[in-house]
Amino acid sequence: MTEVQVTAPMHGTVESVEVGAGQQVAAGDPLVVLEAMKMQHVVEAPAPGVVRRLTVAAGDTVAEGDPLACLEPTVVEGAAPAAERPGTAEDADAVRADLAEVLRRHEIGQDAARPEAVARRHATGRRTARENIADLCDPGTFTEYGPLVIAAQRARRPLRELIERTPADGLVAGVGDVGGRPAMVLSYDYMVLAGTQGAMNHIKKDRMFELAERRRLPVVLFAEGGGGRPGDTDTPTVSGLDTMAFHLFARLSGRVPLVGIAAGRCFAGNAALLGCCDVVIATRDANIGMGGPAMIEGGGLGTFTPEQIGPIDVQTRNGVVDLPVADEAEAVATARRYLSYFQGPVREWTAPDQRRLRSLIPEDRRRVYDVRAVIDGLADTDSVLELRRGFGAGIITALVRIEGRPHGLIANNPAHLGGAIDRDAADKAARFLQLCDAHGLPVVSLCDTPGFMVGPDAEETATVRHFSRLFVTGAHLRVPICMVILRKAYGLGAQAMGGGSLRVPVATVAWPTGELGGMGLEGAVRLGFRRELEAIADPAEREAAFEQLVAAAYERGKALSAATVFEVDDVIDPADTRRWITTALRDVPIPEHRRGFVDTW
Repeated sequence: MTEVQVTAPMHGTVESVEVGAGQQVAAGDPLVVLEAMKMQHVVEAPAPGVVRRLTVAAGDTVAEGDPLACLEPTVVEGAAPAAERPGTAEDADAVRADLAEVLRRHEIGQDAARPEAVARRHATGRRTARENIADLCDPGTFTEYGPLVIAAQRARRPLRELIERTPADGLVAGVGDVGGRPAMVLSYDYMVLAGTQGAMNHIKKDRMFELAERRRLPVVLFAEGGGGRPGDTDTPTVSGLDTMAFHLFARLSGRVPLVGIAAGRCFAGNAALLGCCDVVIATRDANIGMGGPAMIEGGGLGTFTPEQIGPIDVQTRNGVVDLPVADEAEAVATARRYLSYFQGPVREWTAPDQRRLRSLIPEDRRRVYDVRAVIDGLADTDSVLELRRGFGAGIITALVRIEGRPHGLIANNPAHLGGAIDRDAADKAARFLQLCDAHGLPVVSLCDTPGFMVGPDAEETATVRHFSRLFVTGAHLRVPICMVILRKAYGLGAQAMGGGSLRVPVATVAWPTGELGGMGLEGAVRLGFRRELEAIADPAEREAAFEQLVAAAYERGKALSAATVFEVDDVIDPADTRRWITTALRDVPIPEHRRGFVDTW
């Protein structure tokens, strides 16, 4: 039988010879080990057989193609094929020592390895960071970044203790699908150093925020924690003010949806990140503040408990919290629902009977009504998500769907100040319009306002600047608006509801109850006919004359009259409103890159 010559596959040094002359070998058995460029290369038997000659010894230098051994092919009884030997690819259950160590280190950071900490967490009525993430992300889709990171405290604590007590340096972060679309998810772990911001988890945040920007991923941040951590020792940092996380996160504003969730205590740096989010969801036990008790006391500002700082009722009333919820489970469900509006249309939808819209506005123009009933009747069934309900009551801002397509919606609330726009309502609407513009949501504007709130008390609140935000924001919108005048459309306030003018929307229509004017009818009559009214001595006669003038003004200003001079595009049957909205907004192009950021206020 012809001998097979085994040659060197490269230039190198013979590190060892693994067989002897006359030895039987199976295909794949090691014959010689070569060392080249500090790497070992095993030369294997190309076929089963008997080694007849060895032409090298340990320490020899060989060139590529030099002979190493001669092999006489033969059948080797009882030799297992190389692919079936332990340690090969076919041995799927084999766990080597190095892999076992990696698996053990990953297990240390899981909830199952920290039963006491988890029990303490559950005793407070809250879930762990990993439980929240598992609930938020579609099953099996979360991939964690940096799970083996530990706190930068090697100079003061043993390494083993840091591995066991500070897994992930208190920040669980990674990418997972939410509703079938990838999202960046980060959660401070309150079981690790009270969810504080350490040197290593700052670096981790930097990495995550850069990836979110690069991949255009929405971000969900569970922000519970106490802010900056003073106990890290393994860095040359003096102040820590050179950390990039706040800059990188703020830079995401307007580029991707940002969702912040607060449960429990959220102070200082954690609250700063929370406040950068487009929407803030907070549980009823949340306390949110730019400084915690230690910082407040250290500044000589008094001694307070955490529960006294930024409780949920305060932060909802002042507009910090967009969506108050009962607990973390509801917070996660709300976050999933919120993100769904930025994930495109849904195929399946139903709508209420549109004929019911005809009776929601009373015929008596002075009778108040529930504008939320109008919104619910107009939108797809169960598709309304109202933001900041506890703040700026004069305007309602909501995410809705119409025929499955997501929209932003603003509406005056006649139950508050008769629908007049005050400072908080203007701020709320302007910021919501920015949010819609940033993320490509067309806007539906339901107008019923007597105008901006005026008077000495109003001017104490800097209304000139606050009201003008609506005009500046409206003038820079690149998403389309469709305006529906439900009842009153008076003065600058009505123009602001349309982006600055009734000509800005791609469609401006009115219901039969619509009325338009440069200012409220009553005010216009009192101002325009002051001399005539003052000339009437009898109060009853004067009031009767006033009512007649108002009625005449209404006839001139009602929507049907405005339509004759084309100030509105049409006066419509309320039951036809959805068709107008979908027709007007369906094919209007929306630029991919819109505004630079969403104002936090």
